[in-house]
Amino acid sequence: MQILDADKENKIWPLFRLGFRVFFLGGAMFSVFAMVLWSLTLMGVPLLPGIANPVWWHAHEMIFGFALAIVAGFLLTAIQNWTGMPGVRSWPLALVATLWLLPRLLMPLKGETNTLVMVLDLLWLPMVAGLLAWPIIQVRQWRNLFFVPLLTLFTLLNALSYYAAVSHNWLLSERVFITAVLALTGLLAVLGGRVIPFFTANATNTSKPVPLPWLEKLSLGSLWLSVLLWLTLPRTPFFNGMLGTLLLIAAIAQLTRLVRWNSKLTFNIPLLWVLHLGYCFIPLGLLAMSAAMFKPGISIALASHWLSAGAVGTVILGMIARVSLGHSGRPLEIAKPIVIAFALLILSALLRSLLPMLAPGMTTLAYHASALFWVLAFALFVLSYWPILTRPRIDGRPG
Repeated sequence: MQILDADKENKIWPLFRLGFRVFFLGGAMFSVFAMVLWSLTLMGVPLLPGIANPVWWHAHEMIFGFALAIVAGFLLTAIQNWTGMPGVRSWPLALVATLWLLPRLLMPLKGETNTLVMVLDLLWLPMVAGLLAWPIIQVRQWRNLFFVPLLTLFTLLNALSYYAAVSHNWLLSERVFITAVLALTGLLAVLGGRVIPFFTANATNTSKPVPLPWLEKLSLGSLWLSVLLWLTLPRTPFFNGMLGTLLLIAAIAQLTRLVRWNSKLTFNIPLLWVLHLGYCFIPLGLLAMSAAMFKPGISIALASHWLSAGAVGTVILGMIARVSLGHSGRPLEIAKPIVIAFALLILSALLRSLLPMLAPGMTTLAYHASALFWVLAFALFVLSYWPILTRPRIDGRPG
């Protein structure tokens, strides 16, 4: 980590000293706010006066409002470790965070087709990409340049989602949102492969499993190819079968990958088992989506929640709980409320994904119970981590 001028560092509000602070806290708070609004909207309470399609709003905001805020916070923090250059801080970070926040606040009032909302929301991810690209190019660390085109892809998907809203093409919006969920899953697979075996080996004093090149290529390649084909292929029985087969291959490869990471050693370490269980939702979700391709009676939207509510939600909570401790100079020890939050979020994902499959008549109950447990889980995180994310590091170092 670069040593920065202490006087300059102390003049920066701690919330804007590194990306994880403002985006982890802001993303978690927003997810609570958005999920409460969604649940009340399902009950018929008119709290989204400007929104023409609440289903579109819910999907869009949980992907581009919540999940990608966490991704931005992680990347803007990790770039410091990857490149050895100071991370984004102070007013540039505050500017990006403001550009993220404004569309979240304005959209429920102005609507999803408001020009100002769309322009603001299409600006912040390219700014994050630019802030990432500059230090990576300076140190020629081409491996991590992968995240720049990935953020560009998310920006294009975001633009397509707005086009679908303007044109009332809800089939296109569903295709775009599920493509985005698959892309987020691909990102989790890349980052998970880097950190989950490493974290597990360090915490359990065991050797880190040596990656199998063929398995890495198969598991990641099949998943990223699924992202491309989901967006571009026509929906015909032949192409559905082809995509279903590819998703099945990706599921088996991801499960094989996870089995090699010594999950059985993590049962007494909450910061590890939450990541392993969260990652387990990836092969389960890919299997569910593969089944939906072969059996039209299975809802694609329902199958995709194994990935969104399950994998994305659970891995995000596990990662932000861990990263926030490490980058604030604290030991990797979590309080009981966060362990409860982990359990609540896993229960939320199972209720949203599994209960409607097993008991379709309980779908509405599943929606509301899942939303309640999600809100409780992230509210516990906000309450527990507020002092960690809004105060300086306890060791006096910058960040």
